[in-house]
Amino acid sequence: MIIVLKPGATEKQVHHVLEKVKEFGFQTDVNRGAERTVIGIKGKIDQVARLRLQPIEGFPGVEKIVTVSAPYKLVSRQYKSQDTVIDVEGVEIGGKNVVIMAGPCSVESREMVLEIAKKVKHAGAKILRGGAFKPRTSPYSFQGLGEEGLQYLKEAREKTGLPVITELMDIRQLPLLEKYADIIQIGARNMQNFDLLKEVGRSKKPVLLKRGMGSTIEELLMSAEYIVSEGNSRVILCERGIRTFENATRFTLDINAIPVIKQLSHLPIVADPSHSTGQRSLVAAIAKAALAAGADGLMIEVHPNPEIAKSDGPQSLLPNMFSDLMEGLKKVSHAVGRDL
Repeated sequence: MIIVLKPGATEKQVHHVLEKVKEFGFQTDVNRGAERTVIGIKGKIDQVARLRLQPIEGFPGVEKIVTVSAPYKLVSRQYKSQDTVIDVEGVEIGGKNVVIMAGPCSVESREMVLEIAKKVKHAGAKILRGGAFKPRTSPYSFQGLGEEGLQYLKEAREKTGLPVITELMDIRQLPLLEKYADIIQIGARNMQNFDLLKEVGRSKKPVLLKRGMGSTIEELLMSAEYIVSEGNSRVILCERGIRTFENATRFTLDINAIPVIKQLSHLPIVADPSHSTGQRSLVAAIAKAALAAGADGLMIEVHPNPEIAKSDGPQSLLPNMFSDLMEGLKKVSHAVGRDL
């Protein structure tokens, strides 16, 4: 349930409503938009139902009380009608500008990361991606460099100014990532690791949450709700492809998910054409389609020599291919009224 205040409601009126709601035994979450303030009410269903019996709608400054029908409350478009824009070291995700996150799947060496960071920035990327801890299907595959890899990412940020996004695998790694990363990524395999979601919900770092390969849109939004309900509202959703009967590509990018999530939630959403296709020859087409569908950004894997990449070489673009793609993405962005 949410309480919508009238445009121009004073701070005194907002404070009065908050105090009364707390007296009734509820937790609140305040969202101050450009035009009006919205107060989210958290409590058990029977308690919230009783709240409607209270004369809150008659309080000064209150316009109406709205019951949010979706099981996800705080990430719902009903709760907040305006798009959430997340500022990451001066890079805004969810606004008019489309944000490209690019870099290698795995941090393999200092030289490689520094080289790629410079090249993707020159091409127009705004955020550097790279995995220091890697979830792999086989326990014998390269698992990442750990803290050493994080140090290389930090150096790349210092030399290029690009904020860094990297994946969190385990609660025990969180202090390290908070030290080195600007955005914490929760991968598809951990989308419903609820203990992990709660922990990043208590972090002050922005979180990029990838959709699980067998998860519905509602399940993705419910996972985001875990994070936001713990106090961290800086959540970015990511459509990275789901598992279907089709085997021509690695996964199937659910292009429908982008406009659907835009209708259901105020959170920004980016797409991952690298993991969804698994083939570098298809990345450009799917990247452009995702932007046309309304994605706020893209995650694209770039490697200086994909043939010897320690992970996901077949889907990684060469730097010159990435530069060419960026030129094409600029045209698509402008066509849909956005900037790159």
